[in-house]
Amino acid sequence: MIPFVRDFDFDYGRPDQVSPLIRRVVAPNPGPFTFTGTGTYIVGRGEVAVIDPGPAEDVAPTHLPALLDALDDERVAHILVTHSHLDHSPLAAALQERTGAPVLGRAAARPHTPLTPTEEGGESAFRPDRELADGDLVAGQGWTLRTLATPGHASNHLCFALEEENALLSGDHVMGWSTTVVSPPDGDMGDYLHSLDRVIEARFTTLWPSHGPPVREPAPFLAAYRAHRLERERQVLGALRAGPARIADLIPRLYTGVDQRLWPAAAQSIWAHLIHLVRTGRVQAEGDPALDSVYRLP
Repeated sequence: MIPFVRDFDFDYGRPDQVSPLIRRVVAPNPGPFTFTGTGTYIVGRGEVAVIDPGPAEDVAPTHLPALLDALDDERVAHILVTHSHLDHSPLAAALQERTGAPVLGRAAARPHTPLTPTEEGGESAFRPDRELADGDLVAGQGWTLRTLATPGHASNHLCFALEEENALLSGDHVMGWSTTVVSPPDGDMGDYLHSLDRVIEARFTTLWPSHGPPVREPAPFLAAYRAHRLERERQVLGALRAGPARIADLIPRLYTGVDQRLWPAAAQSIWAHLIHLVRTGRVQAEGDPALDSVYRLP
């Protein structure tokens, strides 16, 4: 079982000093995929980086004023975006207009199928001023962020390691409150598992997701997180032993007791698993592995 962490102290718009170098302001965009809302992180003092500005102003109209209040008398040197989904990237343009800071991140490599109008997708509108590569450093007075490319949840997903605190601002790659949706064609399960292994190998002290509270004991949490994905693979393979099936047949069997509002996301994750299983030769699909394909064991 994954030792989820879901309780944390916050108020919308309130800047909380959550570590010596990190403040967090939570946007009021709660939902089934965003938990209590998007956490925007401010790194440093005086000269700062802002990570994941959040959703568009019409989705969370109080969030930009709250960020600007938190940044009063400080210089925003960089605006960083973990990935281009609508709950993370749209406010970057408005924050840049107010601060003049460059926007850093990656444009999406593949199209993404939105799960909801406001919580997932929307990457086509995001174009950073500077594309970040794995290992790139972004630094300011007293802080250094190292870019860790973590495709999987999205093709352009990045995490940022705060070297002074051995902490990882993990975006949606690892979240304490829930597992991460991997939604093809932009999401890729093989990429996700490889990226997860990279985070495990780095041995961070703390993970700061963009939704929910931090993960203070990353090692056992990440081990359980990875085991959950491998167990889901085994479940899919086990279900297919009963005979060929479509994803729509598998969801009620594999997600018994799960809120049916999450079944569309579950279908995307099962699809991602099946694409990975087809690539690795453990499952066959009739034609290309699609949402409505029939899948069977070899």
